[in-house]
Amino acid sequence: MRKNLFALLLFVSLLAPGFALAQAPVRITPAERRIAETITADKLSNWLHFVASDAMAGRDTPSQGLDVTAEFLKMNLSRWGFKPAGDNGTFFQKMALRRDGINAAETFVTVNGQKFDYGVDLVRVSGTDTGTMSPKIVFAGNGWMVKSKNLNPYAGIDVRGKIIAVYGEGQIGGRNLVPLPAGVTQADLTGERGTDWADAVTYARNNGAAGVMVLASSFLNDNWGAVVQNFGRSRTVVDKLQPAVANQGGAPQPTVFIASRKLTEAIFAGEAGNPVAGAANSFEVGKNFSLSIALKPEIVHTQNVVALWEGGDPTLKKEMVAIGAHYDHVGTNPNAPGEDKIWNGADDDGSGTVALLAMAEALAVSKVRPKRSVLFVWHAGEEKGLWGAEYFNKFPTVDIKNVIAQLNIDMIGRSKKPGDTNPRNKDLAGPNEVYVIGSEMMSSTLGAITKGTNNGFLKLDYNYKYDDPKDTNRFFFRSDHFHYAVNGIPIAFWFTGVHEDYHQPSDHPDKIDYAKYEKITRTIFLTMWELTDLRERPKVDKDLPPELRER
Repeated sequence: MRKNLFALLLFVSLLAPGFALAQAPVRITPAERRIAETITADKLSNWLHFVASDAMAGRDTPSQGLDVTAEFLKMNLSRWGFKPAGDNGTFFQKMALRRDGINAAETFVTVNGQKFDYGVDLVRVSGTDTGTMSPKIVFAGNGWMVKSKNLNPYAGIDVRGKIIAVYGEGQIGGRNLVPLPAGVTQADLTGERGTDWADAVTYARNNGAAGVMVLASSFLNDNWGAVVQNFGRSRTVVDKLQPAVANQGGAPQPTVFIASRKLTEAIFAGEAGNPVAGAANSFEVGKNFSLSIALKPEIVHTQNVVALWEGGDPTLKKEMVAIGAHYDHVGTNPNAPGEDKIWNGADDDGSGTVALLAMAEALAVSKVRPKRSVLFVWHAGEEKGLWGAEYFNKFPTVDIKNVIAQLNIDMIGRSKKPGDTNPRNKDLAGPNEVYVIGSEMMSSTLGAITKGTNNGFLKLDYNYKYDDPKDTNRFFFRSDHFHYAVNGIPIAFWFTGVHEDYHQPSDHPDKIDYAKYEKITRTIFLTMWELTDLRERPKVDKDLPPELRER
């Protein structure tokens, strides 16, 4: 039935007004090819070796390394003649961050009087509570309540004033520590969040629980250094975005923290059930438990980098094609095992950062201007939760209604080598392959231009498998383009896949496939150029599937 439905939708789309125009072949002129060919592997390599060097210390948000990278981008944009498009005639859009610094010496847990230290056996993820609390603990499986699947681990349990303990499983950098239960998909999350379905944090907030404790699985315990790196440092939020995040529905944000295997075993030793041994039923823990949290609040700043290349057409230059990448990564972890303590982020997303810079130079050296303007945005804080993209879309420094499309680049530098059997590289794109996400979700015209430019130019192997709304990786939600799509702007996202060095200190610039990187960057550049020269802006003629309307 589903295949037949898709066939019917495809047939109907062929009859849609404007389809023939949208599908007209894209002709790449010799002049356009020459402009794209100023983007070279050597330039990409030189710039990436700087941006992803140890001197940038992993470009955390916020950090000196990120600020130096921003200054490097500004320096080049200024000398190439770009118009500053940030705050007050500058290239920077400043974001004030409120940092709830953890006082590690005064943040700890006790179980029956035994003390467990911060960073060693627990890390704080979020919450508004400070001081000492001594709540009871209730174990609730993985914490998902889904009425459509008759799942309710809280049946018969009063969680008010207590900490809900749930069993964590996979991922770290992409968060998702407590994924959906087996047999449950996003499509099953129907109705109202908190009433018809809820994750543990939502349930805790709506039912007066004191907090949520994620119990480390073997995977999380074995990767405790990465847990501390991603969650255990000072909690920082974007000040102007925080009210909508912290007080959903006016309810306080419960404390959420992660417990090590050692702490988990101390809590559940001798209890009626033990998550480590595979306990499935919910129950209340009898031990005396206390959690002390001490913070050191402060305000710090970071920035998006925003620049405009004005178009040559007196009328169309008021409209813009936006092109973006995040220039941050996750920084440095002095407690990481091994000698390498710096997460250089060459592929993620040094590759996108430098690709944008190469495209900017290509525009600057071109003897002709595109008809529309081109808006370049290097986003900060993507690794923290798409901060920069959300901030720019909610507090834009340009007239965001004049952005006709947004092209996003995040991780375009790697290739799967022949004979590679590493399971962590199983989804890495091949030597001529790149994943294209979202280009056909909102606008037929954008989809046609994206595909047609590639077909008329370097003929990369475009793989659309992640366009599936039921993709469990949910890549559509995990990079900066998402907030442009929410804003009604058609998007396209280029990505070569996760790999063994994803969110590892081994993501170094010497592992980039520069020949492929050059081809992808040139292709995206010409896709942008074709969009700038369209007679009419791409129409939003498709609705996002329901699965993609809520992050």
